[in-house]
Amino acid sequence: MLMDALTALRTRRSIRHYASRPLPREVLEQIVDAGRLAATARNLQPWHFVVVTERATLDKLAELCEYGKFLRQAPACIVVFCNADAKYYLEDGSAATQNMLVAAHALGLGACWIAGDKKPYASEVANLLHAPPSVRLISLIAVGYPAGPPPSVPKKPQSEVLHWEHFSTSTK
Repeated sequence: MLMDALTALRTRRSIRHYASRPLPREVLEQIVDAGRLAATARNLQPWHFVVVTERATLDKLAELCEYGKFLRQAPACIVVFCNADAKYYLEDGSAATQNMLVAAHALGLGACWIAGDKKPYASEVANLLHAPPSVRLISLIAVGYPAGPPPSVPKKPQSEVLHWEHFSTSTK
């Protein structure tokens, strides 16, 4: 059973430890479809998604990504690219990434965003996955069944981040 959107947003956490169970192709397609449905500037939809499930490629991605070593145990990775000529490629690709993180959680999976844009390994990831030079790497998303309970990481209270009418430093 799927959880509602607000519950998924409130309870989603970054998961970096995965059980060794493979993910069904249909589930990965559902997650990618959530990315495809993301908000996009001028409806350009500049994204391309590469789903990686081959262990050798996942291990190579883990080797390349400085903060993505946990890809070694993830059963899948969704790599998000966007057309570089789209003015808002980073925003669009980030929106797609966030949709997929929430969708994975709603489906009972764990996922974690690994940075891509502006990282020194971006071109190596693109080369490894045979991406054309016309696209930019936005993110990599490790996906799998969580190996344990999610970490308890508190979010800032709304009172610290919400401002009405203008930005203020007052917490009243």
